[in-house]
Amino acid sequence: MTISQSCGNSAARGTVLRIERASIHDGEGLRTVVFLKGCPLSCAWCSTPESQESEIRQASGKTYGSILSVDEVAAEIEKDQIFFFHSGGGMTLSGGEPLFQADFSTALLKECKIRGVNTAMESSLCAPFEALEQVLPSLDMLYADLKLIDRQKHKEYCGLDNTLILDNLRRVAESRRTARLIVRIPLIPGINDSEEDLTAAAAFCRELGTAVSAVELLPYHRLGVPTYERLGRPYRLTEIRPPQDDYLKERKKYFFDRML
Repeated sequence: MTISQSCGNSAARGTVLRIERASIHDGEGLRTVVFLKGCPLSCAWCSTPESQESEIRQASGKTYGSILSVDEVAAEIEKDQIFFFHSGGGMTLSGGEPLFQADFSTALLKECKIRGVNTAMESSLCAPFEALEQVLPSLDMLYADLKLIDRQKHKEYCGLDNTLILDNLRRVAESRRTARLIVRIPLIPGINDSEEDLTAAAAFCRELGTAVSAVELLPYHRLGVPTYERLGRPYRLTEIRPPQDDYLKERKKYFFDRML
């Protein structure tokens, strides 16, 4: 795993995939989402495969990524302050894996706090805990992805086992150093939605205790498939289709009944 080394201030530079505005799915209120490049995982259902590589890449006439300073990114975020004010929103750092560029992420989060912007981060927590310690003081919300409990299945579908991830999630919960910790579980039919998988995931979330503000089960989708095609990469889950509403309600009920 490569963790970026930067000067940790507003002049720090990072590799940004893109900046998206007015998101309503990545935190409270309207969010400006900063997607960074680079991720140690290669999840079979990843909806942003263009973010996995740390390098800037061109494919099908499109450039994926650019080198920007913290000041440049913060200036783009600040353009949306009026929307944050009226909606209770802010900036969400995503990826890829933001902790892959830990120093840049830390510097950007600090700059947002200086400018009065609410901060959130979406992370797999697949990074040294020292990287997490850097960002936690500047986070209002941490969305932690809990993909699979079974280590072997996690390695099969995500490229690495989850020992580090589960340990980091426990340590974050114990530290209580972020205002809100939300666990997100992508519900992938046939992969992590069995009774055994959901029971294990619920037990782990219960273990984390009251440090967890909420647990969200997110439905599988195929929005990233066209990007795989543009990148010339095979999509592994060609046979899996997004679940129906009734199925989602039943699986969610099964999970949350075991959270009680």
